[in-house]
Parts: sequence; C-alpha cells; structure tokens
Amino acid sequence: MRYVFLVAWREYTENAKTKGFWISLFMLPLIIFLSADVSFLLEKKGTPVRHYILVDQSGQFGPVVESRQERAHEKQVLAALNEYAGKYAASPAGPQDVVPPQSLDAFISKGGEDYFLEQLKPRLKPGAPAFKAPRRPFQPATPPAQIDTNADLASLSRDLKPYLRGEKKIEANGHPVELNAAILIPRNIEKQIVRPRAKTPTANGSGIEYWSANLADSTLHDDIEQAVNEEIRRREYQARGLDAAAIREVGQTYVPFNSLNPKKEAGQEAVGAADVIRQWAPSGFVYLLWVAIFAICQMLLNNIIEEKSNRIIEVLLCSVTPGELMMGKLFGIAAVGLTMVSVWITSLFGVLIWKSTGAPDVAGALLQTLKTSHLLPMFVIYFVLGYLMYAACILALGSVCNTLKEAQNYMALITMSMMVPLLTLAFIPKDPNGTLARVLSWIPLYTPFTMMNRVNADPPMVDLIGTMILLIASTVAALWMAGKIFRIGILRTGQPPKILEMLRWLKG
Repeated sequence: MRYVFLVAWREYTENAKTKGFWISLFMLPLIIFLSADVSFLLEKKGTPVRHYILVDQSGQFGPVVESRQERAHEKQVLAALNEYAGKYAASPAGPQDVVPPQSLDAFISKGGEDYFLEQLKPRLKPGAPAFKAPRRPFQPATPPAQIDTNADLASLSRDLKPYLRGEKKIEANGHPVELNAAILIPRNIEKQIVRPRAKTPTANGSGIEYWSANLADSTLHDDIEQAVNEEIRRREYQARGLDAAAIREVGQTYVPFNSLNPKKEAGQEAVGAADVIRQWAPSGFVYLLWVAIFAICQMLLNNIIEEKSNRIIEVLLCSVTPGELMMGKLFGIAAVGLTMVSVWITSLFGVLIWKSTGAPDVAGALLQTLKTSHLLPMFVIYFVLGYLMYAACILALGSVCNTLKEAQNYMALITMSMMVPLLTLAFIPKDPNGTLARVLSWIPLYTPFTMMNRVNADPPMVDLIGTMILLIASTVAALWMAGKIFRIGILRTGQPPKILEMLRWLKG
C-alpha cells in the first residue's frame, strides 16, 4: 500500500505542477464569477446608445412612440432607484415607501426621479454616492437636412439606406453617430389597418416600415409595434362606442392561480421560485459532474500514453507491480479531480453568498437549496464512483495503446456513450421517475449522471439503493477487469490488440 501511495502522490504532484492544471482549476470559477455579472454589465454599460429616426407622415403615431420610449426609460429609472435605495438607505425606507415599485404611473405623476430622490435623501447612509440614472438605450435623432421627409416611402428609404448601412452618419447632440434604425409611417396608414371583418387592408401598402441592419436586437421594433397597435385598438374602442379604460380593466382581471406541492408539509405546500430552482439545480450539477469526469479521464489517458511512449512505465515497473502502479495512478488522478471539484464548489458558494446578500433572489434560493438538500454529498459520491467507472475503461484503453492517435479511436466510443446524459439533461427533471429516467438509472455507465439529476425528485428507495449497489459492484468489476488488461497491456508494443484478444486476457 505504501507504493500505491507513493505513485499516487507522484501523479498528484506532477499534475499539480502543470500550467494546464491551474488553468482548469480557476477557469470554471472565473466563468461562474463572470457569468453572475458580465451579461448584466454588458447590457447596462457595454451596449452603446442606439439612435433611430422616426418619420411619421400621418402625424398620428409619433407622440405615441415617443411616449412609449419615455415610459420605458422611466421604468428603468424606477428600478434603478429601488436598487439604489436597497443599497444605500439607512433603513428599509426608500422609494417603495411612497409608491409601490409596480406603480409606474404614480411614479411619473409625482415627479419621477427628482421627487423620489428628494424623499430618499434624508435616509441615505453617510458617504452614499450620488444616484446615476441609467442611460437611454434608444435615442431619437433628427433626419439629416438633405433628406426629404415628405417624399414617398420608397424614395425616403432609398435616401436613408447609406446611413443605415453605416456609409454615412447623422448628427445627434452635435456629434456624428451611426443610425441604427429608421421607422417610417406613411400618410395613409389609417387605410392600411387590418381589421378582422375586412380581412385585408383598405389601401395598398406595407404598413409601417422598420429599417435596420441589426437583426439580433428586436427590442425597439417590438416596443414600437406594440405601442402603435395598442393606440390603434384604443381608437377602435372609441369608434365603436366602447370604454377603452373599462376594457383595459377587464383585461387585467384575473383569478389567482396557486401551484401547490403535495409532498410538502401542511401549510407550506405553496410552490415558489426556490422550489423550481430546487427541481432544476441537479441538472447544473450533472453538467459539472460530466465536465469533471471527462476532463479527469482525459488527463489520465494522456498521462498513461505519454509515460508509455517515453518508456517511463518500464522504469516504474522495476520498483512497483502493475497493480500498484495502476491503483496509484487511479488514486493520484482522483485526488487531482477532487481538488478541482472542491475549488469549483467553493467558488460557487462564494459567488452565491456574495450575490445573495440583501433581498432573497435566485442566488439566495440556490444557496438555500445547496444547504438544505443532499446535492453536495451525492455529487461527491457520484463523482468518485463515476470517475472510477470511466477511469477503469481509460486505464485499460491506455495500457494497450502506444500513441494518442491509437487511443482516440477507442476514446470516441467512450465519448459517444457519455453523450447520452447530456442529451437527456433537460428531459429527466420533467419526468424524474418516468420510464426513461429509471431505465438509464439502472445502466451503470449512466447511473451517476441520471441519479444525480433525480436526487431532488425523491426517487423510489429501490432506485436509490439498488442503483448504488449495482454501481459499486460494476465499478469493482470494471477495476478488476482493467487490472487484468493493464497487467498485460502496459508493456505491450506494436499494434493494439483486438477486442477478442483482450477478452482472453480476462480469463488468464
């Protein structure tokens, strides 16, 4: 056993000294850290202000579009004010004391940003920074002087195309800027409205034209389309003698619909965001489990092939038996994997604790799920057993191959078999105790991933205990067979043996 430990320690230290180990050690925590804020920061600060031109030849919908854009900005300001109050108010008091955050109309009618900042000022903590309102994502601009806004839409769009393509720039606040979009509303737009009874517009035309080369961001397009159509419907209500306000109220009428979980204790059956997160959290750990096992097994394969091709294996076998060498490598690489996984999970906890400070949110709910569920201990168990299962295959594979090129042909089969858990990753939580989930759970190669995905769904005890026993037994059998092949194949040279030949080795 002493020699097994020495080989394991050698494997661990040799891998721990490599740059690849440290890169992989900190890459995932860095991704976890960046994913928590980068997308938000990019949307908030990285996206440039996009300018658009609105030409309303009908004179009917320009103010509607401008009002919608103003309300969208005020909504952002209100959200930013509440976030600012939550961070820097000395007490829970903030803008929400005066008006609920959902009441945008009341926020605007009371004076908007200036009024609520005045109310908030006496409650701010000492040294609180000044409030900085979010910038407008879309800014209207005046059409260039050489553009005839009264021309027909075909001519108008033709004249605007050089600006929309970026070949020319427009002026906004005294600076040349790129034109992101142009919204053209024709004079006869009223005659182009599609009404159910008419089936087709009463006049030829394509309706409102939205010109933009940026097809990925449809925010402005959707906002304007919704604003104009809501105004058209409001006018239709009035034309038919209907009360638009009453219809809006009817549209907002609803009956509460509560989701309840019969497995929860009496009085606590209500399903919240934390329950949904609890149901889906195992899927994230399945992906982490897959990445960890695949990366560590690949490391193990490269290690064996490199030492065999460099004849280091022959030197090592002068001091230890093939079985001691195999187990040493197995445990040494396992220690490397556990180190990586420990750092990843610790980083995950750190990010969640950092993000959950303050009001409960998704990060807080996920943190609570990790603390109150069996996710972490089951993850460690399934990682160890899953690693040993696949490592046995890798040890046998690496011992009979002389180069990575030879090993890749066999490795492709292992990789393809490992793809099954990823293909069923999103389906299992929807039917965690269904036929597919239970069948995959009893296949040892897939047991770690499938059972990890089912761990929070209260699987039947026969599945939980039975699959664990089968997995342990299969892992022991796989290691025994790998030891047989490793003992003979590690010193073999030349072409890799055929499958039938390796099966004969198992009888020896």
